[in-house]
Amino acid sequence: MKSMQKFSISAVAAVMIIGLGGCAGMTSQEKNTAIGAGVGAVGGAILTGGSGLGTAGGAAVGGIIGHEINK
Repeated sequence: MKSMQKFSISAVAAVMIIGLGGCAGMTSQEKNTAIGAGVGAVGGAILTGGSGLGTAGGAAVGGIIGHEINK
């Protein structure tokens, strides 16, 4: 069980590093959209107990809100 947890943490860290590297050429509005989608996905997952539909819905709403900030 512990080796699986270590693998999962390593995989998440690798994905985050690669994902953050992709943000280098983004505009401020694109970054806000991505951040909003990420936060919305986490919030949707928490509120719905991890259902895929809640996560996707949260990501969509968060992305729209992030896109509209500072417009």
